[in-house]
Amino acid sequence: MADKFDVIVIGAGPGGYVAAIRAAQMGLKAAIVEKWISEDGKPVFGGTCLNVGCIPSKALLEASHKFVEAKHDFDDMGIQAGDVQMDVKKMIARKDKIVANLTGGVAGLLKGNGVTSLQGTGKVTGAKQVEVTDQDGKATSYEADNIIIATGSVPVEIPPTPLTEGLIVDSTGALEFEETPKRLGVIGAGIIGLELGSVWCRLGAEVTVLEAMDSFLPMVDTAIAKETQKLLKKQGLDIRLGARVTGSDVKGKEVVVKYTDGDGEQEMTFDKLIVSVGRKPYTKGVVADGLGIELDERGFIHVDDQCRTGVPSVFAIGDCVRGPMLAHKASEEGVVVADIIAGHKAEMNYDAIPNVIYTFPEVAWVGLTEQEAKAKGLNVKVGSFPFAASGRAMANNATDGQAKIVADAETDRVLGMHIVGQHAGEMIAQGVIALEFGSSAEDLALTCYAHPTMSEAVHEAALAVDGHAVHMVNRKKRK
Repeated sequence: MADKFDVIVIGAGPGGYVAAIRAAQMGLKAAIVEKWISEDGKPVFGGTCLNVGCIPSKALLEASHKFVEAKHDFDDMGIQAGDVQMDVKKMIARKDKIVANLTGGVAGLLKGNGVTSLQGTGKVTGAKQVEVTDQDGKATSYEADNIIIATGSVPVEIPPTPLTEGLIVDSTGALEFEETPKRLGVIGAGIIGLELGSVWCRLGAEVTVLEAMDSFLPMVDTAIAKETQKLLKKQGLDIRLGARVTGSDVKGKEVVVKYTDGDGEQEMTFDKLIVSVGRKPYTKGVVADGLGIELDERGFIHVDDQCRTGVPSVFAIGDCVRGPMLAHKASEEGVVVADIIAGHKAEMNYDAIPNVIYTFPEVAWVGLTEQEAKAKGLNVKVGSFPFAASGRAMANNATDGQAKIVADAETDRVLGMHIVGQHAGEMIAQGVIALEFGSSAEDLALTCYAHPTMSEAVHEAALAVDGHAVHMVNRKKRK
């Protein structure tokens, strides 16, 4: 048996590395296990998010958006940019540099906080035992009073479209294109599919998104989803709902995709195809049989409200447990679990987790949609405000979208906030804070907002909940 620790974390993604750092800050002897290695054999920290997910995709989204702005929008502002070109290889290289800086930063943070790094594949073999197998197949057992499983998730593959290097790719492969494909297919109109489709659409690809469901972004408030679909269509994304992919054929450097829709069997030919139909927990082989740690039929580890498994000394967080597969959700769970292990009182508020789609404009929401609130039998009142009436939005040349607030008609408590617009991902924090502190719509309405800002739309939406918006004509409330 090798060294003993107070806490061993398996997985160094945004849930795992945050949990390890927090545990160390609480005075616990912590170690973190990570199997991902670089070409030079060093551990790569940050998981999917930093390496092939959140961060690299945002680097491409930002670069492609600035390209579109320079090409089509600068002229309205009086900026003569000339013939703007995109160097895709340079864009990808910048993305890689950002990833390297951040993953290296995480390594520094772990070291700076005294967290021991264990390179290899971790497996829980006992209530207080973790086996780590390195790249050469050598297994070493470590003892820990507490274990945190933070192994994350991987993209879902589907039989009709088996991955084919360079042609049929998952979200990771879609971040590595060295040139813009002329015809790009995207299977799945979820968050990842829309973001990746947007990147290459902005750079000139003809993008078709095939979505099996008949509704667009069903988890989003209906009014916000409807407006988002309209805006993305205007930008050139061909989003086909009710399109169920049934097969694919690779012919040379092309992919022929077969699908069915309301009109029967169809097929389209693409130069590249991105499969983006969701993610699944990475839990296979992570836990030895017979320990009492249960997995459901989809591979999620069963945990209680404190992220504790059936074995009291073993916790699980992030994408491998219930709840939204979001980096910030995983990080907060990591903090909560580390605090609990250290003997502090802590809990996670799953009703106040923000969601963001980083298209342009961004789509962000927190709490209940108007439809969800009504389905729960709640009597609601709603206020919304269009960015078209915002002075700052006009100055920014970003008047698309709206801010919407859903409140309880009896108590005035904010139930949800929903935004589609520039910087929606930043503004939604106001809704998160409102839900966390149990704010009323009136609390937001009575708050002094800086002028001119995009956030004033949230203020006006709060005023509109009771028909008091100042910078638009209020709808008459039904009696």
